[in-house]
Amino acid sequence: MPHFIGQPCLGVKDAACVSVCPVDCIHSADDEAMFYIDPEECIDCGACLPVCPVQAIFTDDDAPPEQERFIEVNANFYRERFEG
Repeated sequence: MPHFIGQPCLGVKDAACVSVCPVDCIHSADDEAMFYIDPEECIDCGACLPVCPVQAIFTDDDAPPEQERFIEVNANFYRERFEG
């Protein structure tokens, strides 16, 4: 997965990243506290990075250790909502 959304998005859920994504790979649900990036759809363009007001978007290669668990959190959101 090229990019993922981490802990800083929890409770903020600012949709600026959604509007700039050229492949529409950032989603959430009303009952969710954050947005998630679809690991299968993200094209690693980085358009979402500069618009995130809380710097919650990371690349999987450069993730701070405390954010690494969110790689799987993002992937699980799509597995549970769209595959299960």
